[in-house]
Amino acid sequence: MPSATHEGQSRVRPYREGDLEAIYEICTRTGDHGGDATGKFENPRLLADIFAGPYLYLEPSLAFVLPDGADRPVGYVLGTANTAGFVSAYREKWVPQLVSRYPVPRPGVPVRDAELLEAFHRPERMLHTGIDDFPAHLHIDILPSHQGQGSGRRLIETFMDAAAVAGAPGVHVTVALANARAHGFYLRVGFKPLPIASEGPVLHYGRRTALSPLVSAQPG
Repeated sequence: MPSATHEGQSRVRPYREGDLEAIYEICTRTGDHGGDATGKFENPRLLADIFAGPYLYLEPSLAFVLPDGADRPVGYVLGTANTAGFVSAYREKWVPQLVSRYPVPRPGVPVRDAELLEAFHRPERMLHTGIDDFPAHLHIDILPSHQGQGSGRRLIETFMDAAAVAGAPGVHVTVALANARAHGFYLRVGFKPLPIASEGPVLHYGRRTALSPLVSAQPG
C-alpha cells in the first residue's frame, strides 16, 4: 500500500478493522463544517454512518489513517475510485443494513437530523453531471490537535496514489460553502474548482491523479 512519512511525523498507514470506532469519533468531532458535531444529532452515529461507515465497509482498501504515537487514528482519508459503482453498492449493501435504525424522516425530526436521514436514503446525491474525468471522490478529517502539520497533504497524496492504482484518472470533492478552511486546503493541495451544478450550497473541486514525488520518493 502507498504511504508517506516525514522525519518526526506519523506515518500514514492503511485502515484496519480495529480503527473503526476511532474514525467514527473523528468524523463526529470534525463533522460540523470542521467543528465538533458531538451531541448535535439524535443518533450520535448518524453522521459517521453516512460519511465514514459505508466507505470502510465497501472499500476498505481506499481508507488510510494518520496514527498518533500509540497507533490510534487522529486523522483519516477514505473514499472510492468509482463513485457510480460506490453509489450502487451503497444502495444495495449499506442501506439495507441500517434502514431499520434510520427510517425515512418523520414529522417532528430536527431539521439537521432530517437532512442527514434524507442523505442516507438517497446515495444518488453523490452523482454529478460533468465529473467523468474525476470518477473518484474522498473524505478527509483530522482532529484539530493534529492539523496544520502537513498531515492533510500526506493523507491526500496517499489517497491520490491509491486511486491512480485503482484506475481513477481524477478525484473530486464536494465542500460546503460554509467550510471556508476546507476550500483553502483543497486549493493548496492541488485541487481546482469544477463547473458542476449543485443541489445545495456546495462547491466541487477536482484533481487529476498521478504518482506524487512526496509518496513515491519514500521507501516501501
